[in-house]
Amino acid sequence: MVFAASFGLKKSVRIGLTVVSLVAAGGLLSACQNDPDIDITKLAADTDPPDMLYNQGLANLNAGKTGEAQRKFEAVDKQHPFSEYARKSLVMSAFVSYRQGQYPEAIKSSQRYLSLYPQSEEAAYAQYIQGLAYSKQIPTVTQDQKPALKTIEAMQAVIDNYPNSEYVDDAKAKIRFARDQLAGKEMQIGRYYLERKEYLAALTRFRTVVEQYQNTNQIEEALARLVETYYAMGVESEAQTAAAVLGHNYPDSQWYADSYKLLKSGGLEPRENSGSWISRAGKKILGV
Repeated sequence: MVFAASFGLKKSVRIGLTVVSLVAAGGLLSACQNDPDIDITKLAADTDPPDMLYNQGLANLNAGKTGEAQRKFEAVDKQHPFSEYARKSLVMSAFVSYRQGQYPEAIKSSQRYLSLYPQSEEAAYAQYIQGLAYSKQIPTVTQDQKPALKTIEAMQAVIDNYPNSEYVDDAKAKIRFARDQLAGKEMQIGRYYLERKEYLAALTRFRTVVEQYQNTNQIEEALARLVETYYAMGVESEAQTAAAVLGHNYPDSQWYADSYKLLKSGGLEPRENSGSWISRAGKKILGV
């Protein structure tokens, strides 16, 4: 994202260099000169001022040298762990890891940042990066959907903890996608059982989608599969109710056309039973 890539590059530096005592510095230099095992040149390189390292990291990032940028940000964190630049570098390390596709590292850095600086101005961004890293790991519905659950958890934290941040809208979009994936997983398993005529097992999966994932793109098929499953089980009232709810919510759906045709083949038609769990779920679909 463009706004993410420019994060930190446009912010002004708001902290001055730490003042080091001349006496202490002189003592350190004297000790180094008298110790043949200490490479003074290397020591100087390892203790560059935090603002210098941080700005070098930003410059490298701006130039597309993400690997070098990461090394600079990590150097700030290691060499100046209690500085303002260490805080900034930690969240930038999370972003660079995400940019490089190193999602576990991005998550680790963002979690560390949030544990150390939960009230800072970049906390919302760190939480958002964590959610993005999880969302990038969401697999196809045929695989385990743990990353989808983690995405929802992380992005919900953005919404709940930082409601005024600029990341809320995209956090909601990522949650919708993750919920679609979870519903898709339920449908995939449900179809598997339905094909094998294990109707009760299939019914459980389709019911989960209808009750818990009403606002996903899987809901039409889930209702149609309930019609098919209940009809195959001989539970005509529930099959009719599922078709009625489907037709009421999605009258132009091909799923409804197929369900209607199935019922008509058995001399039935859509008819809602207000006492059915499907009717109650149907009200949620409509937002009643």
